[in-house]
Amino acid sequence: GISVAAFADGEAALRAPDRFSWRCIVLDQHLPGISGLDLLDRLRALGVRAPAILITTYPSKDVTARARAANVEIIEKPLLDNQLSKKVHEVMAAASG
Repeated sequence: GISVAAFADGEAALRAPDRFSWRCIVLDQHLPGISGLDLLDRLRALGVRAPAILITTYPSKDVTARARAANVEIIEKPLLDNQLSKKVHEVMAAASG
């Protein structure tokens, strides 16, 4: 029940014409060319305010601190069961009410 858009890299996401209507952003920390948190910083600077979830393996203290400061949920790989879809629904529900 969720529409999904996927992008090859962060630059493509920054150019997405519908980025202001996104209801949740799921980012991998290790993207081609730019980290997930750096991409989120750039999206926020453009005015994109959707809640975000960061996917990573063994997040460093720096990544954890940056995510916490940005109010970003972290899900560690490997993704088990429907952990990601549950978290997406959870953050979208929290953001809408």
